[in-house]
Amino acid sequence: MNTKKAAIAILLSMIWISLSEFVRNEFLLKSFWVNHYTGMGIVFPSEPLNGVVWGVWALCFSIINYIVLRRFSFNQTIALSWIIGFVLMWLVIGNLGVLPMSILVYAIPLSILEVYVSVLIIYKIDKSI
Repeated sequence: MNTKKAAIAILLSMIWISLSEFVRNEFLLKSFWVNHYTGMGIVFPSEPLNGVVWGVWALCFSIINYIVLRRFSFNQTIALSWIIGFVLMWLVIGNLGVLPMSILVYAIPLSILEVYVSVLIIYKIDKSI
């Protein structure tokens, strides 16, 4: 394993995931979130600290994608990572009642694309995988 290539792959993957999440949730789906939270009588959390937590999530998710890709095929990594990163999150926030279910029609394909590009970045940069 080339540590420098691994770090670059993880960093670029994290940047992609962060940008993807930001565009999806701040531009494409923000009204879904805000309306859902308003309907529950609470404010949608969008303070800078929330952004920092999402950045940490993106870093952790990139590391997971890297580790999974070292052990599984490209397609298996996409499937496993998508389940780990998104399906489990949606189950939890859906169970808590804070997931606007109407976003899933958009979020599912966009999250699959997010994982695909993340794994592709890692795959292309760290050829030792």
